Parts: sequence; C-alpha cells; structure tokens
Amino acid sequence: MGEKERVSAEFEMKERDPGAPVLPVVNPLSEKPAQKSDALHPAVYVATWISLSSSVILFNKYLLDTMKFSYPIVLTTWHLAFATLMTQLLARFTTVLDSRKKVPMTGKIYLRAIVPIGVMFSLSLICGNLTYLYLSVSFIQMLKATTPVAVLIVSWIMGVSPASMKTLGNVALIVIGVIIASFGEIKFVLIGFMFQLGGIVFEAVRLVMVEKLLSSAEFKMDPLVSLYYFAPACAIINGVTAVVFEVPKMHWSDVERVGYMVLLANAMIAFLLNVSVVFLIGRTSGLVMTLCGVLKDILLVAASMLIFADPVSPLKIFGYSIALGGPFYYKIGGNKIKEHVSGGTRAWGEFGQKRPVARKLTIGIMVFGLIVLILGGIGGSGLAPGPTDRAKGAIGAILGQGTGAAR
Repeated sequence: MGEKERVSAEFEMKERDPGAPVLPVVNPLSEKPAQKSDALHPAVYVATWISLSSSVILFNKYLLDTMKFSYPIVLTTWHLAFATLMTQLLARFTTVLDSRKKVPMTGKIYLRAIVPIGVMFSLSLICGNLTYLYLSVSFIQMLKATTPVAVLIVSWIMGVSPASMKTLGNVALIVIGVIIASFGEIKFVLIGFMFQLGGIVFEAVRLVMVEKLLSSAEFKMDPLVSLYYFAPACAIINGVTAVVFEVPKMHWSDVERVGYMVLLANAMIAFLLNVSVVFLIGRTSGLVMTLCGVLKDILLVAASMLIFADPVSPLKIFGYSIALGGPFYYKIGGNKIKEHVSGGTRAWGEFGQKRPVARKLTIGIMVFGLIVLILGGIGGSGLAPGPTDRAKGAIGAILGQGTGAAR
C-alpha cells in the first residue's frame, strides 16, 4: 500500500462518526431465510394414508358386493378418468406437478414405455376389483402379502436384479403363511383366488417395469407425476375393455341406484389416496411405509370382520401372522429386528416403571382386542349379528344410501 493510500485510510477512520450505523458485510438479500419446519407431524400423514387406503378398499367392496354394482371394470375406468381430469387440472392451475417438466417425455417414449406399464396397471386394477365379487376383504389382504415374492421373481426374470436363493429364502416365510391362511379360509372361491393371483402378477410386472424406467435419472417421477402420465393410457385401455365386456349388460338405472354423489365420492377418495402417497413418501421413508402397510392390512382384516361379517378362522389368523413376519424380515433384516425389539423392550419397561396403571390398562385393551378378533373369526359374523348390521347401516347412511334404500 502506498503512502497516499495509507494516509487516506487513516483520514477516513478519523472522520467516521462512531454513532453512525455500520453497513452489513453480507448482502441480506443473499441470505436464505430460515426454513419453516413442517407444521404437521409425520404421524398425520401416516394416519391419512392408512385411512384413505383402507377407505378405498372397503368402499369398493361395498359398491361391488353390498350395493351389487357388479361392474368392476367400469368402476376402475371411472377412477382413472377422474384421476386424469384432476391431474390435468392440477398441471394447468397449480405447481404441484411442475416436476413433470423435467421428464423428457416424447410421443415415442410414451408409446414404448408408458403404455405397456399402463396395460399392466389396468390389468392389475381389473383383476383386483373382480376379486371383490368372490372373496372376502380379509382374505384378499392376506393374499396381497405375497406381492414382494412376485416382485422378486419377476425382477429376476426381467434381469433387473440377480437371482439370490438367500433372498428367496427370506421371503419364503410370506408364502408359507399365505398357504396356511388359504387352508383356513372358510369362503374360498377358486375363480376369485385366480383373479387375485393374476392381479398380483400384473402388479409385480408393473412395479418392475417402473423400476427399470426410473433407473435413469432423467425419468425420476413422484407417484402423482406418474399418475399424470399413466392415468390417460389406463383410462382408455380400461374403457375399451369395459365397452366390450360390461357396458352391453349395464343399465343406467344401476348408476342411479348407487347414486351420482356416491360414485363421485368413491373416485375422489381414490384420487386423494394417490396424493397422500406423495406426501407420505416425502415426510417419511420406504421402511415406514412398509410397516404402515402391515398395520393397514391388520386393521382391514378386523374391519372386514365387523362390517362385512367376513369369517376369519384361527388357522387363518395364524397363517396371516406368519405372512406378516415376512415383509418385516425382508425389509429390515435380522440384525435390525433385534435392535428394534431390544429398544422396544427397554421403552416398554420404562413405560411400566413410570406409569404402571397405564401399562396394565394397555395390556388389558390388547388382550380384549385379541379375544374379540378370535371370537369374531370363529363366529363368522363378529361377536353378534347386531353390531355388524348396524355397521353396514352406518356406512349406507354416510353414503346417502341406507341398506333399506336399495331398489
């Protein structure tokens, strides 16, 4: 620094007013404001997803079986057409689907990649809804437990992952449990069983095809963006299928009997389920979603017993309990399970020391729930026919169609 510059700097320091405000050394506009924490607890997203997922299944069963709207392909087409409309509106008027602009989608890619996945998606939905005409909700959920096994085998066949007998052994527990549950199923219908197996296979193929598509960084899509692309193709495929097989024997009086608002509510809940999946994945993890899926299946089995009087034998409960252990072991692993069990044991012991009365009350509620589950399964219609009838009537009242209002 020269003599002139040093004197000038000293002069500026002397002339500066000590009380004058000091200029910031960092541009405040360049500093990012503190990010607001999410106002909702992850448990809210978990509860919302479980509620919507269970509602869709029970709602579809109610429409197809109780209300005798025996057109599962038409119902699936309606769901997909509604989803197409809603995703198009969201894309036009909101920023929820802006991530779709990052996907290099062309007409050629759409025909080569999206349409085949849409075909598998449509077939899985059609088979899944046809199953409700023949099997109980509880048995359907038990059969769905074999989906990880089907995905694993299909991924080997399609070369997505290398074959591993150790991995197959880990998920074999699921198959064993489902076989035991099948022997314990009282209302076993072969055609319904085959429809459900077909739906599982088609769903496994779809999942593996989606995995191959998303293996490229260019095609990263959240479930809502995926629905934006898949729903139109699936709606057209299902619509053509419905026109061939179901529309000729369908009457408009069937739609009026169910009610326009009921069908609208059914499609809205199905769409909100897809939206909830986006938030659930964003706020939690795949492991949490797997564990929540197990909890949802258990709740559905209990609900189907109370609402639809689905008989659940002790052998069926035993087999399903074994099948439920499969996803835990496959997803978490033996070591992680030991860690979670030991941590849960310590937490349970501390809870008992701090609140012994609450612990005893919790144990009593769990034992009572288990007794209700077993007795309801043995009886085939819950503890008594009255609660089941009231539950059905309550659902009909909510939907604006009491059980006595069906013509």
